[in-house]
Amino acid sequence: MTEAKPQLDVTAPLPPGQFGLPILGETLAFFRDPDFAIKRHRQYGDVFKTRLLGQPTLFVRGAESNQFVLSHENQYFQIAWPYSTRVLLGSISLALQTGGEHASRRKILAQAFMPRALSGYMETITTITTDYAQRWAERGQVTWYPELRNYTLDIACKLLVGLDHGSATSLGHTFETWCQGLFSIPVALPWTRFGKAQRARRRLLTEIEQIIQHRQQQPDPGQDALGLLIQAEDETGDRLTVDELKDQILLLLFAGHETLTSAIASFCQQVALHPEVRSQLQAEQAQFLHQPLTLDTLKQMTDLEQVLQEVLRLVPPVGAGFRRVIQDCEWAGYHLPTGWQILYQIGATHHNPNAYPNPNSFDPGRFAPQASNADIDGLTNRYNYLPFGKGIRECLGKEFARLEMKLFAIHLLRHYHWNLLPDQNLSLVTIPTPHPRDGLKVQITCR
Repeated sequence: MTEAKPQLDVTAPLPPGQFGLPILGETLAFFRDPDFAIKRHRQYGDVFKTRLLGQPTLFVRGAESNQFVLSHENQYFQIAWPYSTRVLLGSISLALQTGGEHASRRKILAQAFMPRALSGYMETITTITTDYAQRWAERGQVTWYPELRNYTLDIACKLLVGLDHGSATSLGHTFETWCQGLFSIPVALPWTRFGKAQRARRRLLTEIEQIIQHRQQQPDPGQDALGLLIQAEDETGDRLTVDELKDQILLLLFAGHETLTSAIASFCQQVALHPEVRSQLQAEQAQFLHQPLTLDTLKQMTDLEQVLQEVLRLVPPVGAGFRRVIQDCEWAGYHLPTGWQILYQIGATHHNPNAYPNPNSFDPGRFAPQASNADIDGLTNRYNYLPFGKGIRECLGKEFARLEMKLFAIHLLRHYHWNLLPDQNLSLVTIPTPHPRDGLKVQITCR
């Protein structure tokens, strides 16, 4: 597939679709219907227009559209989050930075996710996983999703800021309140999610600043992510300021908790629903029981890799990415006007039958070496598969997330068995990230 060339014919028509109600547009339908985008793509094609939160908005899906949007950032498009997200992340968060500033800060933050750093995180992840799994098995029956939220938050707090049992601390409770407002209607009243989240942000930054200042006073700032970032510098010797560290740590806590919980819960659900996949994974693990777990060993677990790839295709933790048109352009025969919001569709792309036959079925075999979707990093398919985004804003913690998912899966597959309990709703709530409506009720036993 050759790179899509931007066109400048602004006489082209606007994409099909409808704006809905004045100001509100189709916002309520978007938040309530997990298949909002997929239904409209069926009706209108790969590009359609609507109005969300008062903004004219374009939805695009498919490899070519994704490539066009993601390869022309800062030329035709720029990062653009909803107002509530921008306010709660903070203006100097990496997620909102652009241009050279974004590139410079990304290089510094990347130092916390290099292979050497990841290797150093493995023991902590394994210890916390072992702890939680033992408690779950002792209880027998658990509602797993809220438990997994605590699990991933504990790992994030320990590895990012050195805080033990983070989910049980005041920081952990405040963090959950902050998360709930990230994609909310931005009405800043004391009782609204957004208003509560704004207050939570202020408290979080105060606590994080105290942690940073304490760490900076130590002879050795430590080898967790915060310790590495305090010492990290770019090629000019520039380091992150305390204010930058606060916003970047808050972003990393979110990325290392919210989206990972969704992905791990999806893995647990799909493996429980497909016993043949579980058996295949357990057979593979039996081959590695007497080998030390290292990054190289994990690369050899090809069945596990394919299953996790399919989990992230079927239920991507982030359903879309936000951009804003900063210069009029034309794509797929349609005019894309300056100022309009664009959502490039991850979920709808992953469920596009032109790229993935029987897209609603769970089929890890589609990522086997001989399968058409196997080369997800090749030119043909890389924009058809983007659970971590693509381009200059591809998820910085991608390999950290994959590492945590694998270590969790390995421990559970080797030592435990879990079944879904009857009479529960397994449909997904999609905001802020996909998760089972009834919380994923399971019975867990030792193998």
